[in-house]
Amino acid sequence: MRAVLAAIEERKRAFARHPFFAFLQDESLAPEERLAFYPCIAHWIMSFADLNKHFLRVEGPADVHQERVNRYTREDDDHWRLYVEDFRKLGFERFRTGADWLSFLWGEETRANRMLSYRIAHLVMGASSVQRLAIVESMEEAANVFFPLTLRLAERIQERTGTELRYLGHFHFNLEAEHTGAGDHEALARVELDDLAR
Repeated sequence: MRAVLAAIEERKRAFARHPFFAFLQDESLAPEERLAFYPCIAHWIMSFADLNKHFLRVEGPADVHQERVNRYTREDDDHWRLYVEDFRKLGFERFRTGADWLSFLWGEETRANRMLSYRIAHLVMGASSVQRLAIVESMEEAANVFFPLTLRLAERIQERTGTELRYLGHFHFNLEAEHTGAGDHEALARVELDDLAR
């Protein structure tokens, strides 16, 4: 697994260089302007709950790797509620009606976000428990790029308006920090993988 973890770290560094993250750090824009993307990730966030419950998690007797995956999925079961809460607090409900939101979320502009959910579901379906751990680790590392940046934006909004954004801010960030994720990296690195699994 050591090689897989190194590959995840390498991809994480490349991911962090994506222009989107530079946009989130652009101090010439107000925090609310930088959070204009927020509705675009609704499909991913809402699908993530289903990925956890219906794809990653396997109930019943499980090996130690699947038990780690199951623990991770249970910790994230209801984070989507925080997303919806911040959606309301940021005022996005006033921009579109229900049907307009559906057209937008399933429109061409947000296709990449939808495809992410489906691609991960496809990967998980044929994955072993140890491969599921690697998938979880990949998602956690992506979150470790995203959430420190949104945390700063949420802090600025709270300082100015008094509105606490719990998904984008400290509340969710602290939940993620306490997350078991895939497990500690040292233990993961010791997991032996054959070439096919790797």
